[in-house]
Amino acid sequence: MVNDIKETLFSQEEIAQRVEELGKQITADYNHEEGLVVIGVLKGASIFLGDLVRKIDRPLSIDFMAVSSYGLSTESSGVVRILKDLDLEIEDKHILIVEDIVDTGLTLKYLTENLKSRNTKSIKVCTLLDKPARRKCDLPIDYIGFDIPDEFIVGYGIDYAEKYRNLPYIATLKSEVYR
Repeated sequence: MVNDIKETLFSQEEIAQRVEELGKQITADYNHEEGLVVIGVLKGASIFLGDLVRKIDRPLSIDFMAVSSYGLSTESSGVVRILKDLDLEIEDKHILIVEDIVDTGLTLKYLTENLKSRNTKSIKVCTLLDKPARRKCDLPIDYIGFDIPDEFIVGYGIDYAEKYRNLPYIATLKSEVYR
């Protein structure tokens, strides 16, 4: 698995430091708000969400959604399917969507519009990684862990063909692995 890695972008320590900073910022921003629901987008955001919520010093609820716009491809199709919907009611709640990576933004745009239609109080987005060079829509992102180049990355929950999620760091993948 390590032989497939081209370059480490962010170490385990760098990620932990940034997650702590994001947790403090989110805690401060929701200081006087009740009813925070943190929604993780499966599967990629699960590790990030687990670390992040332990750094948010506020009462909160956690739920998950699974959406797909990739199928078996490495490119987003733009057609979004909800594979697992929320278990919690989110009407009149403050929503924080936690994503692993924002690429084209099409999936996240669909997801935020879908959740807004459920009469939430507010919706904010927190992503570990932002790849602005690939953006295809205007999308506000409230909390960004790191900006990344337009390369194929893995680790810390992010996979290629369901592999590499367990890497404790974020790295680029050699192109011969996924082409």
